Amino acid sequence: MARVLVLFAHPALEKSRVHSRLVEAVPEHPALTFHDLYELYPRLDIDVRRQQELLVAHDVVVFQFPFYWYSTPPMLKQWQDLVLEHGWAYGSEGTALRDKALLCAISTGGRAQTYGPGGYNRFSVRQLLAPIEQTARLCGMRFLPPWLVSGTHRMGLSEIDGAARRYRQLLLGLIDGRAEADAVGEDAESLNPLSDAWPAEAPA
Repeated sequence: MARVLVLFAHPALEKSRVHSRLVEAVPEHPALTFHDLYELYPRLDIDVRRQQELLVAHDVVVFQFPFYWYSTPPMLKQWQDLVLEHGWAYGSEGTALRDKALLCAISTGGRAQTYGPGGYNRFSVRQLLAPIEQTARLCGMRFLPPWLVSGTHRMGLSEIDGAARRYRQLLLGLIDGRAEADAVGEDAESLNPLSDAWPAEAPA
């Protein structure tokens, strides 16, 4: 059983239909820790040592966030800048995160077909995550294909509830080992085909 840390970053959760429901669907499980970074650090005064302790104590790290200009909200960038210190997370003596896994759980306002060579956004979400992927690899982590909720601007309540159930299943799959990268291939565009095929659990 893997220990999973969800680092959630949404600067306007009170306005979010999708992420508020995803957060509600996060399972209560002894192997899962959920951290709302904006709630914990409203002034961006991140407790670096506490965050490093949490990273050491978990096997899988999930960045949950809405795509902001093809990147993360500022809190998550601040977190990376401060927490992933040289000599701790990377460098010749920075081995604290080696062999852990990193996954991005992302919502996009645009539909899936708008991301890619023939789409409005030109690049796939996986391609746009290259800086995070390289950060993970620099730290000796395994970068798992992202899990995506696309087209959120047009989603109805039933679609949002369906995404929430699938997110719950994803997190449980990370805990019990179903979501290993080799199940879809490390270069896959997303984990969605894998997690969508899992048997449905009762609604969260």
